[in-house]
Amino acid sequence: MEIFFSHFKSESLRLHHYTDQKQLVDEVHRYIRFYNHYRFQKKLNNLSPVEYRTKVA
Repeated sequence: MEIFFSHFKSESLRLHHYTDQKQLVDEVHRYIRFYNHYRFQKKLNNLSPVEYRTKVA
């Protein structure tokens, strides 16, 4: 979890300014989807977490 939030802060929070809570919640959901489906992880052989789980299963 610490790694996820570290990436989230550096890749999303510092790049955008949110004017209300709904914008922030929407961005968190968007980033979670991006992180799980599209962002490759070096420790997962340069695959996204979803791709890695699909190949391992």
